[in-house]
Amino acid sequence: MKIALFSDIHANLPAFEAMLQDMDSQKPDAVYCLGDLVGYHIWPNEVIAEICKRGIATLKGNHDEKVESIITTLESLNEAGKKYAYHLINQANRDYLKALPAYIRLEYKLNNNSLNLVFAHGSTRSIDEYILVDTEEKYVLDLLEEADADLLFVGHSHKPYHRILQDAKGEFKHVINLGSVGKPKDGDIRGCYVILTINNDSSTLVKESIKVEFRRFEYDVELSAKAIENSPLPKEFADMLRGAY
Repeated sequence: MKIALFSDIHANLPAFEAMLQDMDSQKPDAVYCLGDLVGYHIWPNEVIAEICKRGIATLKGNHDEKVESIITTLESLNEAGKKYAYHLINQANRDYLKALPAYIRLEYKLNNNSLNLVFAHGSTRSIDEYILVDTEEKYVLDLLEEADADLLFVGHSHKPYHRILQDAKGEFKHVINLGSVGKPKDGDIRGCYVILTINNDSSTLVKESIKVEFRRFEYDVELSAKAIENSPLPKEFADMLRGAY
């Protein structure tokens, strides 16, 4: 089973289109998006349209969640909504974002054993919690036990990593941050997503039985940055794309 997972597009259509082209070449069996379709760029409606066209199962990110509250009053729209281009999102797409789930859980039965996959934007505790590569180990293990997750996939920080922890039972638990499709923050201007491969031999007892591939793809960063500069959005958003911070 080959599963494609991505997160944090942030309305960057050129990056999203490049990612989809690369992802399609991998021929995944299933595709999931962990949220933050909007914010920071000018193409939120186009991104949502493609997500819906493809029927991709999608979570609500913290920016997706903010759209509903910020769009409610003209005053808050002027202060924050326009800064992140929330005002560009049409009503149908606002309704779509509002209805997205908080997390997705999959359970695989492999050789009479269970393998539990949990997808969240920040964490299963909070949509805007940062689970980082150096987050305290006991905290992460407690979080995984609470969520009954053998593999936890998150986004939000825009910094990809694959962290393997061993619990008190000697089982290996995996935390994978997908990085960001449209707004990398790890110094690499290329977008990032993950291909997960599991098979009948995948198990929490064998560390190497879970294959996680980070795929970096190039896109026209300058085209995307200039589109921001030619819009009312803060010019610093274009600099962030060019510097991947």
